[in-house]
This record gives sequence, structure tokens and C-alpha cells, in this order.
Amino acid sequence: MKKIFGLALGLIMASGAMAQEFTPEFTVVKENPITSIKNQNQAGTCWCYSSLAFIESELLRMGKGEYDFSEMFIVHNTYLDRAEKAVRTHGDVSFAQGGSFYDVIYGMEAFGLVPEAEMRPGVMYGMELSNHNELTAVSDAVVAAIAKGHHRSLQVSPDGEMLWKKAIEAIHDIYLGERPESFTYEGVEYTPKSFYESLGLNASDYVSLTSFTHHPFYTSFAIEIPDNWRWAQSYNLPIDELMEVFDNAIMEGYTVAWGSDVSEKGFTRQGTGVLPEEPKGADLQGSDMAKWLNLTEEEKKNTPMPSTQKWCTQEERQRAYDNWETTDDHGMQIYGIAKDQNGTEYYMVKNSWGEAGTYKGLWYVSTAFVRYKTMNIIVHKNAIPKDIRKKLNIK
Repeated sequence: MKKIFGLALGLIMASGAMAQEFTPEFTVVKENPITSIKNQNQAGTCWCYSSLAFIESELLRMGKGEYDFSEMFIVHNTYLDRAEKAVRTHGDVSFAQGGSFYDVIYGMEAFGLVPEAEMRPGVMYGMELSNHNELTAVSDAVVAAIAKGHHRSLQVSPDGEMLWKKAIEAIHDIYLGERPESFTYEGVEYTPKSFYESLGLNASDYVSLTSFTHHPFYTSFAIEIPDNWRWAQSYNLPIDELMEVFDNAIMEGYTVAWGSDVSEKGFTRQGTGVLPEEPKGADLQGSDMAKWLNLTEEEKKNTPMPSTQKWCTQEERQRAYDNWETTDDHGMQIYGIAKDQNGTEYYMVKNSWGEAGTYKGLWYVSTAFVRYKTMNIIVHKNAIPKDIRKKLNIK
């Protein structure tokens, strides 16, 4: 009887602790300019939307005016490169819709940029938004057939081009549209590369930062995730210094391309991201407490804000990465800092899910969540505090 009473009391206390929630009221501390909210729809292209949102904000910061770049132009070029890497490695490099921020930083210099009006999503199948489900079914099958097939050699056309590459390019032309070789923008004729060069951007000004202990701090390494298929390097910082970069960047007028894991229950579909103190239900699988903590998808959408949040250590970050709790899940743009009525600090986030949630496509994500769930970020090198830049030997 005592055990039953104790269990019941424990559940009541737990539910009472979980009930200490509130409705946040956000006050802006610092907000930097962003361009309009976009919608990636049914396509795994957040990496492109968030990176181009970041670049568009860079041009605003530089006083160059407002631009809207075509995601599909970068996506088309990137998928062809990724297909080639998959074939060269016999399928050891995955061919998938995902990508990294570096695909855009590399891509704008290698391929150029074009305005959105020149290559819009969805037009090839009569839609206004992307739906890459059928594209993926077709392109994945072709790449797998070549990369993992038992071929003694691959066929070459009379002009010396690999036939499979012509096939995969044609597939992407059909579903994404042909990439423009030239176009006119505000009365001036450009190629994609000359358009990029006219903007005053310098791809080498942008660096990737991360924070993990399986590589030495203040060195660079390729983050071991499938979508880092170009093996781009990231500088490694202690987590406290990485968080310094976030704050310095925002306060100095820069934005941040932010790669994170949004599968945590604290990242709601209503426009907030928090890291609750309470343990996860998965840790209590099979127990009565799990019934209280394991939420359905509908419950996850409406998870109330907790009154307190967990503050992770460097070791907890590493453990979550090592055991696959933190993965390269989603790319977004951080553009500001806000506080709630309790003084808790949040980053203001531009997402690429259309005008979803309470804040019409914008999110408020706590510093506790960002500290725990950040995979990597891209920032302008001048957004990094000088003392940290010196440690990384970034000129």
C-alpha cells in the first residue's frame, strides 16, 4: 500500500511540476533585417533556403538592397555534384535531398546565383511550391543503379561525357527546370556567375563553426554527418565560446545560418523551441511515468512552455551527438535576440515552412535549446569576436 501511495504521490508531484508553465511574451533585444518567409514545402532543401536567407541578409547588411535568389538553381547544381560523388564512391557517399550550408557557399562561387524569377519551384509540374517526392523516387533509383550496380565500366558518349550523367541531368531538368545560361535583371544582362560577382560577396569570408570534443578545440574538421558529403571543414570551439559567437554576431548586425536538430519535443510546430528540465519519456520506457512524458504528435504541437529549462554541459552535447540524439536535422536562420517576461533569452529564427505557427514562420528558440542542439553554424568571419578569431587563426 505504501508503494502504491508513493507512486501516486510521485505522479501527482511530477504532474504538478510539469504544470508550472506560462504563455511567453517576447521583447526584442536586437533584431537584424531578413527577407520574406519562404516555404520549402515537400522538399528536403532547408539547407538551401536557410543559407540563401543568410546570404540575402548579408546583402541587406552590406547596403546592397533586397534580393530573392532561386533555391532551385543551387539545388539542381548541387544534386548533380552529389550524384557524381555517390557514383565515384560506389554509393559510400549517400545521394539524398539533404545538404549542408557549405553547398550554398561553395555553390554561389562555383555556379553563381540567379534571381528567383528565373527558376521558381514547382513550375515544371504546375505548382507554386516544391514537391520532390517523385523526383527523388526517379533520381535515387538511377543513381543507385549506377553507384551500386555490378558494372565493369560505365558507358561514355562519343563526345566523352558519361551517359548516366546526361540521364541524371535530364531528370533534374524535367522536375526542376533547366538552369539559365543568361538572364536580364533590372535592365542588365548577366550569367549566373557574373550576377554573383556583381553582388560584392566573397565566399571565403564565410566560415563554419561547431563544438564537439572528439576533435581538438581550435582546429578544423569535417563533421561526420551524411549531408556533409563535400567534407566541408568546421572550426571547433568550446560551447561557451560558440555561444559567444552567436551573441556577438547578432549584436554587431550579422545573422547566422543555424544547423540544428528539431526532433526534440521542446521544438514545437507553434513557433517556440525550448529545452524542458524534465527527463525524456524514452529514458523511462515501460514505466508508468513514460505515459506522462511520451507525447503524441498532436500533443507535441501544443506542448506548453516550461517555467525552467535545462542548461547542458559540453559532455552532454557530445553524448547526444555520439548516440544519434542530435543529428543534422534542419537548417534555419538566426537573426535576433529576444527575452520573455521571466528574463529568459531566446534567439529569433527565420524558418522555411511558410507562414506556419503563432509567429507566421518565425520561431523563438531558447539559448538553452541552441546550446544543446546546434550542429554547426555559418557566419561572416568578422562576426566572430577578435580573441576567438585569433585562437582560430582566422585573418
